[in-house]
Amino acid sequence: MSIRQAMLALLEQGPMYGYQLRSEFEQRTGETWPLNIGQVYTTLARLERDGLVEVVTDAESGDSGDGDRAHVSYRATPAGLEEVAAWFATPVPRTQPPRDELAIKLAIAVTLPGVDVAAIIQRQRSATISAMQDYTRLKRTGRAANPDAPADLAWSLVLDSLVFDAEAEVRWLDHCEARLRRAASEKARVRPSVDAPAPSSQEVVR
Repeated sequence: MSIRQAMLALLEQGPMYGYQLRSEFEQRTGETWPLNIGQVYTTLARLERDGLVEVVTDAESGDSGDGDRAHVSYRATPAGLEEVAAWFATPVPRTQPPRDELAIKLAIAVTLPGVDVAAIIQRQRSATISAMQDYTRLKRTGRAANPDAPADLAWSLVLDSLVFDAEAEVRWLDHCEARLRRAASEKARVRPSVDAPAPSSQEVVR
């Protein structure tokens, strides 16, 4: 997830300080990916270093000028606005997908003896279905149920994404379970012929 571009996009609305940016981001995403304020200001510092945001003076921002870093406002520079436009115009790449902890867990589990992979799948499926039910309830209640304001619509779309991801994960877990059963069945069919005793020399002569 690109916090960098998301913060630049929010700054298109006008100057904001760090706590405002965090609040605006979490309001639009329903606090699905909460931000640490330190992360916000670290990102702003890098954006300022790269010439994509600039500090707004006290006179421009209306700040009291008390020197509190938490109330220093930032705005996007023309270069920053260009990066936002490029971000919106460019598809999210799939060539380097983010690390999926569940996929990594199962990939490692199937290679280790003594690990009950079926139990891992069953526990994960139950947890994912429970989460999906929670997301669905949120979609039917609260501000996501009637998303009139843009921020409410944004939260509703995030919920849609979470529901679709959970549904896909359940289907994938079902697929993994079927693959494991098929592999076990094929292994069981091969084993008798491998374990059968070799014919004696007398049997060979006959």
